[in-house]
Amino acid sequence: MSLVLLQLPSEAHYKAHYEANYCCVPTITFDGIPVYFSKIRFEHAFFESSMRDGAKDQFSPTRAQRMDWIRYTLQSPAASLYQGWDNKRQTHDPTRRVAVVVDDFVVIIRMKLKRDSSLKADFITCFQADNSINLIRQSQLWDLNRCIYDLSKKKGR
Repeated sequence: MSLVLLQLPSEAHYKAHYEANYCCVPTITFDGIPVYFSKIRFEHAFFESSMRDGAKDQFSPTRAQRMDWIRYTLQSPAASLYQGWDNKRQTHDPTRRVAVVVDDFVVIIRMKLKRDSSLKADFITCFQADNSINLIRQSQLWDLNRCIYDLSKKKGR
């Protein structure tokens, strides 16, 4: 499947679009989880490293043009869901969900428990995973019950 690329005149326009379309109200996933978007995540999601050293110092039109794919990916029941990778612990993390539905575009969210023990999530990032899609697709599948169990353990519930 192919979606339309977002074509805006400048970085400022992409940032305004992100804030207006994502930061005002949560996006509800296909399985009912509200995902919250922070304004400060714009740089993490839509910048990349010019020197490949991890420092995100350059606006990425390639990433920004796929901005409207985020909501589609989160709301698609056809998305493949994988556990995210925790670089610090060097292991898969059942509380991070990686969704892939269009080409090699991935959306990563971090799950949390609300006071009533239902799930909510924070948007982490999105990107075209042309170099890492095979590793992502070989990751452990995301599981709702495992996620809730791990979050409950972390909170001492």
